[in-house]
Amino acid sequence: MVKQRLIIDCHCHGGKGDGLTGPWDTNAALDKYLQRAARVGIDRTVVFSAFHSDYQYANRVVARIVKSRPNRLFGFAFIHPHRDRGRVQRLASEAVLQHGFLGLKVHRHDARITREICEVARNMALPILYDVTGEISAVRLLGQEYPEVPFIIPHLGSFADDWRAQQAFIDHLSRFPNIFTDTSGVRRFDLLEEAVERAGAHKILFGSDGPWLHPGVELSKVYALRLAREEEQLILGKNFIRIIRSLRHRPKMRKRIMKAGRQQATQRFRDPWQGQHAPRL
Repeated sequence: MVKQRLIIDCHCHGGKGDGLTGPWDTNAALDKYLQRAARVGIDRTVVFSAFHSDYQYANRVVARIVKSRPNRLFGFAFIHPHRDRGRVQRLASEAVLQHGFLGLKVHRHDARITREICEVARNMALPILYDVTGEISAVRLLGQEYPEVPFIIPHLGSFADDWRAQQAFIDHLSRFPNIFTDTSGVRRFDLLEEAVERAGAHKILFGSDGPWLHPGVELSKVYALRLAREEEQLILGKNFIRIIRSLRHRPKMRKRIMKAGRQQATQRFRDPWQGQHAPRL
């Protein structure tokens, strides 16, 4: 039987952290995750680091993980808004030009996102997966200030199951074309249904927050929505591809990436949207 669906998990951690306060900054081993993902038919996974004190080092570890499974994994570069201040351009250039990464990851647990990060993402045509940890007011500002940047706000805005925050986030998800969300860790299913009804399936991406959450359990929530086939496929993978391809085809995007990374790149430019890194429908 020919598989009809393309399933992309847009939210998974990989590698080891150095904080040793919990799984989130200690170890994100992918062996069990990959086995579980394969069993439920997940085709590709976006991977970024666990929490770490040096994201340049951590991103390089993730790059090696992605390189070991080039037909299975995509990479996003984790950026710390404070510790990486002044070198975001350099880190993003290395991630895109040398590692073939497709986006940036920022977490409010580290610090609030900055203009520096947003402007680098805009200039290099990169999406940002930003966990706001319930700080929903920031989403409106991002939607207004950087309409060219796709922001994926995971967990409907709150992994902590903050109903008020998630409810408020759906308003912004519905309003701003550049604001997206993922399904990872959303426990109140009625809110996930409401997000689809109000914002549309084209604004939601499947994510698992692996390896700590089971990708099969997270995937079952998408199926439980009982959507029309076309809408379900948007969430499962096509929305992610649409975001990446829309950035890829922006006017002057390639020129901007080349200019942004010219001083930092130590290898010949390799287009991350070509060859083994190119997702196919």
